[in-house]
Amino acid sequence: MNTILRKSVLGIAGLAFTGGVFAGPIAAHADTAHAATAGKPVAVAAVQGEQSTIGLDDEQTANVKAIIAATKKAGLPERAAVISIATSLQESKLENLGHLGDRNDHDSLGLFQQRPSSGWGTAEQITDPEYSTLAFLKGLKQVDGWQDMPLTEAAQTVQVSAYPDAYAQWEKQATDLVAKYWNS
Repeated sequence: MNTILRKSVLGIAGLAFTGGVFAGPIAAHADTAHAATAGKPVAVAAVQGEQSTIGLDDEQTANVKAIIAATKKAGLPERAAVISIATSLQESKLENLGHLGDRNDHDSLGLFQQRPSSGWGTAEQITDPEYSTLAFLKGLKQVDGWQDMPLTEAAQTVQVSAYPDAYAQWEKQATDLVAKYWNS
């Protein structure tokens, strides 16, 4: 299947399932949480519910590596990368989705289905994997106790999805991907 058709199909399926993102980044406040977690190993609280997995192509694998690189750039631990990758798996199946016309949920774009109209950045910015990951991580760092809460709660607090429990299904695959690529 060609890339455009595959992205369209994945986008439609993902948007139909998730309902998209309804809010932008959380208001900024002091960044004190990540210093306490630096160097901690990937922690998986208790994986919630049935787990899903998908095979990844080269583009999706490159997006995993971009998310990990942005997480390291932000000075955050592996757990932040796990939450970011699981969120992207849910929102876009790790596909950097462009504008899909009427099939878009409002103006949701990129790996995290972020919306320019909600303050995430311009369309060009949020379709850049590094920028969109750093924007997601900025929101995550503002969630008090994100390091110790269930993945789906942390992701939902940032994303504000119509399907808040959907992120949990990707925790195992996201953890495995971080374990595989964090040190590569």
